Amino acid sequence: MDHLDKRMFKSSLIALMLFVLASTAAMAQSTRQLIRSGDKLFNQTNFRSALPFYERALEREPDNAKALYRAGISLIAFDKEKASEYIYKAYSLKPRVEEDILYWLGRVDLVNYEFDKAIQHAQEYQKTLGKRDEEGKEQAALLIQHARNAKKEVANQKDVFVKNLGPTVNTPFSEHSPVISKDNNYLLFTSRGQNVTGGKEAYDGEYFEDIFETRRVGVDTWEQPRALSGVLNGTGHDASIQLFDNDSKLLMYRQDENGDIFVTSREGGDWGKPTKLNRNINSREFESDAFITADGQTIYFSTNRYSENGDLDIYYAKRDKNGEWGEAKNFGNGVNTQFDEDSPYFTPDGLTMFFSSRGHTTMGGYDIFTIKYDTVARRWSRPVNIGYPINTPDDDTYYRLSGDGSLAYLSSYRMGGYGEKDIYTINYIKNAIVRGHVYSLRDSSIIPGVELVFTGKTAANTPLEYRDVTKPDSGNYEVTVLSNRPYTVTLSKDGANIATEQFEVPLSLVDTTVVEKDFYIDFAGGSSINVASYAFKKIYFDTDKWDLRPESIRELDNIVRIMKANPDLRISVDGHTDSRMPDSYNMLLGENRASAAYDYLIKAGVPANRLISRSYGERRPIAPNNSAENMQLNRRTEFTIIKGDAPKQ
Repeated sequence: MDHLDKRMFKSSLIALMLFVLASTAAMAQSTRQLIRSGDKLFNQTNFRSALPFYERALEREPDNAKALYRAGISLIAFDKEKASEYIYKAYSLKPRVEEDILYWLGRVDLVNYEFDKAIQHAQEYQKTLGKRDEEGKEQAALLIQHARNAKKEVANQKDVFVKNLGPTVNTPFSEHSPVISKDNNYLLFTSRGQNVTGGKEAYDGEYFEDIFETRRVGVDTWEQPRALSGVLNGTGHDASIQLFDNDSKLLMYRQDENGDIFVTSREGGDWGKPTKLNRNINSREFESDAFITADGQTIYFSTNRYSENGDLDIYYAKRDKNGEWGEAKNFGNGVNTQFDEDSPYFTPDGLTMFFSSRGHTTMGGYDIFTIKYDTVARRWSRPVNIGYPINTPDDDTYYRLSGDGSLAYLSSYRMGGYGEKDIYTINYIKNAIVRGHVYSLRDSSIIPGVELVFTGKTAANTPLEYRDVTKPDSGNYEVTVLSNRPYTVTLSKDGANIATEQFEVPLSLVDTTVVEKDFYIDFAGGSSINVASYAFKKIYFDTDKWDLRPESIRELDNIVRIMKANPDLRISVDGHTDSRMPDSYNMLLGENRASAAYDYLIKAGVPANRLISRSYGERRPIAPNNSAENMQLNRRTEFTIIKGDAPKQ
């Protein structure tokens, strides 16, 4: 290289370095601008609109602690697991990225069911606060109390089945305030989705509320919802509250003044122009929700009109002789606290009240509480949290019973939804009748006098035990058990244990469900062999996947070995999912997972006539779908022996 070439090379190198520096500065400046744009919306609590700016900044700088931190806070309502990932990463990169990060670590721990971690982070946050920071101390103390409440409620969970109403009704935006007709086939609800009247965004990035209607077309399916545009839905917020007077009238909320209660009636099949309730109910303050009793003589409503600190309280008023609502009175009875109480609802007999509260023993945000009226003592009971999994560590509101009381509807920010707040149904898990016979595996004859003991646990881990003895003439048995759980079934005769088998009773939402289950045992002179004495290991899958993991292939190879050693053995290959997606999607996903294992066994030489495959989708969870760990347990394929001698190992 001559002198001129060296000079030109040096000049080119300098130019390249300057370009790189300029590009880096420009990129950094662009990232800062993105974060500033996100911050402007974040400070207005418009987290939905702020999030894309932080996400774009993170595409450029994946380790930008501030963008991670604020994106995490913005995500809490949409994706709690990802919110935790972001906030924890921000903390690991820059422990003092903002002064309240320990508080938000605790908050994201709470909504992800990490209650001990939530308490620990809240306590660490308390130590960072100045003596005069009363607000910070109060928030930390509340977080600790909410985590303790949540830990207690989750440990004593109720046997209920919570099901998302599905993507026909729920959207990536908020759906709430379900109002169901007496026959349980007509649903009014409130949505902040994109297809609202006017398509106008509110300050928080969602659209202004509109009332929608839909009708049931199947057990779990609804027709495409239709917005009640025109007289009911204006350009501001409009929300459904209550159908009453034989479903001919509707209480609704409208953004009038600061928010008021209106009533409308059906006119020729359509809803007429809403009328505002009188000044004893509505004021220049905020009235949010209401409920009129079955006799039409009393209205209960939520208002901050009389509050010193702006929180909502529940008041009531009675009709006067002219049919107008009289003076409002505080409901009292230990219901109202210094926090918000909202969404009053009474059972038809008026003896049970449900309401939402941010106070009392809430697990975090709004929880549903209930009180009952003692007709002998003539007083209301103290408010009781109706428990997990109806309530969660986030907002749970608008609890409403169906006409026959067989199920309830509510709005919730729980994990596994379609966006922000979704509408869910709550079914109390019912008993199922399990019946069948005990047969001899050798000659298929019935075996009378066999005692069967079904042992299991409630959702709160309380022991369950049911028993029966096979009849002398038919060899049959029948027990009534709590459904939706596995049982260990112990079979004994003349005091000697002759078999033990695991049996999972499927979910029943009515008390008339019958499950047939026969037991085949090798019984001769007191010797016994349990057909299902070998329990194959479950295999697990990633989210939305049915690819076989290396450890799954090892277990399948083990099954192949056992099947070849036991030519009479037949098994069922059962695919399962978590509850993130709709039921129809999960049934197909479960089928794909079962098929992946089934096909592998066939290719490995197991005859097809010794295998069956089934999909249960999300219908047979072995753990609540409320955490990443539990959802992983539900994403599985199981192998159940359906016929054969005891497997040779």
